[in-house]
Amino acid sequence: MILVTGSTGLVGSHLLYNLVSNNEKVRAIYRSEGKLEQVKNVFATYTSDFIPLFEAIEWVQADILDIPALSEAFINVTYVYHCAALVSFEPDKYQLLRKTNIEGTANVVNLCISNNIKKLCHVSSTATLGKTLNNESITEETIWNPEDDNNVYAITKYGAEMEVWRGTQEGLDAVIVNPGVILGAGIWRFGSGSLFKKAHEGFKYYTAGTVALIAVSDVVTIMTNLMKSTITSERFVLVAKNWTYKRFLQTLAQSVNATPPRKLAGAFLLSIAWKLDWLRHQLTGKRRQLTKHLTSSLMSETDYSSEKLKVALNYNFKPIEETILEIGANYLKQD
Repeated sequence: MILVTGSTGLVGSHLLYNLVSNNEKVRAIYRSEGKLEQVKNVFATYTSDFIPLFEAIEWVQADILDIPALSEAFINVTYVYHCAALVSFEPDKYQLLRKTNIEGTANVVNLCISNNIKKLCHVSSTATLGKTLNNESITEETIWNPEDDNNVYAITKYGAEMEVWRGTQEGLDAVIVNPGVILGAGIWRFGSGSLFKKAHEGFKYYTAGTVALIAVSDVVTIMTNLMKSTITSERFVLVAKNWTYKRFLQTLAQSVNATPPRKLAGAFLLSIAWKLDWLRHQLTGKRRQLTKHLTSSLMSETDYSSEKLKVALNYNFKPIEETILEIGANYLKQD
């Protein structure tokens, strides 16, 4: 039996489709009934006859912070894919991020150990990788500096990784994947899917930085291949291409038949924008859309290398332009 946490998110739902399509016995954790519709939307991007596949999954309502319910979900499980996480760059969400990403991962790791799970695959992020000087490529060996001005999401995802490494020291076989921005169809209200919706509405500006991209199909295939391999106690950067934001946003616009952005948002404009967003948050209580850390990342030029993964699995990534155009077509069909 395979257990998937975070099963209603982008990676989790695409992973579920991959597993049940290959006749794997799967149990999936969900928190609310409404989120299950997201999984159906994802399955519908693959086939119109998705109901039998959806119903082949053993659904268990639980939360990674609810140890009794989570313990029940682990009964008779042999492999675990831990995809659950809270994604936010809002500083005031730090304690909630710590609880979900670090404490939740600790719970999963502890139950993996106590239930003699054969292998755990933990989905992390490129956000946990360190920084380099002189524009050198960032790899699995790039050292994380806790003294850097790291954002709250990166700090808590790094803490989650420490829980996984702690588990390996206690006898757990585990692998970690560090994907960049994951692109996939079916979930349009948040995450990378919402970018297609925003592109359809029209982007006016692009920024000067770069973005690390990968197709969700690649992430899922790599995860399942790593779990079937003898590889353990290793982490892998998952980035197919490092693109400029200009190229990324223009390709997004092309994919949904929209007008591409033509104006550069420079450092001064972004500085004003995040401060106004902070003020709006203070006055209205609405969630932050732009933070100081996020604007910094939008302007930074960073290169991530996946050479380790390519060699380990002899793997070739799906072309990013093809991925974006396919997702855009799905968006226009489902919207």
